[in-house]
Amino acid sequence: MKTVLIREPGAPDALSLVDAPTPEPKADEVLIEVAAAGVNRPDVLQRQGLYPPPPGASNIPGLEVSGRIAAVGAGVTRWKAGDTVAALTSGGGYAEFAIAQEGSCLRVPKGLSVEEAACLPETFMTVWHNVFERGALKAGECFLVHGGSSGIGSTAIQLANHFGARVFATAGSDEKCAYCESLGAEAAINYRTKNFAEEIKTLTCGKGVNVILDMVGGSYIQDDIRCAAEDGRIVQIAFLKGAKVEVNLMPIMLKRLTLTGSTLRPRSPEFKAHLARALEEKVWPLIESGAVRVVIDKTFPLAEAAEAHRHMETNAHMGKIVLTI
Repeated sequence: MKTVLIREPGAPDALSLVDAPTPEPKADEVLIEVAAAGVNRPDVLQRQGLYPPPPGASNIPGLEVSGRIAAVGAGVTRWKAGDTVAALTSGGGYAEFAIAQEGSCLRVPKGLSVEEAACLPETFMTVWHNVFERGALKAGECFLVHGGSSGIGSTAIQLANHFGARVFATAGSDEKCAYCESLGAEAAINYRTKNFAEEIKTLTCGKGVNVILDMVGGSYIQDDIRCAAEDGRIVQIAFLKGAKVEVNLMPIMLKRLTLTGSTLRPRSPEFKAHLARALEEKVWPLIESGAVRVVIDKTFPLAEAAEAHRHMETNAHMGKIVLTI
């Protein structure tokens, strides 16, 4: 099969299209003939040498795919060869064939293309767990997501809005802010021209927001603490501006804040299966009805994976970037 490998940690040109053996599914696994693969920030970090695969995972980048099941391993009962699925992988998505755990495969919502389906697993699982399970966002609460125009941000805005929250976002241009508002954000703040903590205080009449989804880190962490409401929950899922910062923790005590975070890739197959079933039950009907949509910024053929990474690193995209096979 054709696959994309990282020759050595570095720039996008470190990605090369090579020939490799087609993997075989083990017990409780399926082999997927990949039609499309989502491109995510962790793929970029892995290419840079900053996010190594967990033990036992493929060293091929790519955490979410869509396609047809080509073969199933022993013990698989949910799927059969020929089924079309979207799937979360622990690696290996940038290839013509990829392995996924049976429980990490999801049925494709009716009406979606294979490119749209490839945008679902990593992104929607991340948002569902961190916003609604870990962050416990409820109807009537205020929600803030940083990087609102990203794939994660686009999804978080729509789901939080649909489930009855007041939604705010940050983004790096007026065009991106308008995009966030078109998806359901009550207000989007251009972080290049305004301080989001001050703007949130004004927008919420001084009360702050109940849940914050932060993939930026760095100096944002102190401002997150500043603009969080009493009993607020701050959920960290990445650190694009760095994980080591000096912060004043006193407001955490005074406002009874929860500062938490998670990563999805190293979690157990059982946990990932739990998220897959929750999405099929609670979110897939919203996609099929058109209430929530998958937004694709740009697609690239597998051979142009380096260009896809280069495009992601410009931060110019609004929505998801997808590789097509």
